[in-house]
Amino acid sequence: MSTSETSRFVRLRVDMVLEITDAEALSGTALESLAAEYGEHAEERMQAESAVREDGAEALASLVDPFDLVGEVPGVELAQASWSSEIVDYDPEDPGDWDLDDERDGEEGDDDVAP
Repeated sequence: MSTSETSRFVRLRVDMVLEITDAEALSGTALESLAAEYGEHAEERMQAESAVREDGAEALASLVDPFDLVGEVPGVELAQASWSSEIVDYDPEDPGDWDLDDERDGEEGDDDVAP
């Protein structure tokens, strides 16, 4: 297939496991960000703030912006993005916890690189 026949669109998948080391700092930063984002829209802001206070995964998801990851990459424009976060059971001593092959068998272009 020639270059002119290939798609210009690329799906980039990133999978990370993050440890919340300071829940108060995380939720505080998320609350500040929500205040700036929602401003005077009190009802929407209150719902978002409640979720951020109750769940570290929600706080993290509210602060992560895929555009920030690629916004400064030359020659790339973000066409669409979605993301989520969830609390997971994770044992850093168990190498099997990082084995993502079971979830993505058969997908082309998968390269699992653990830090």
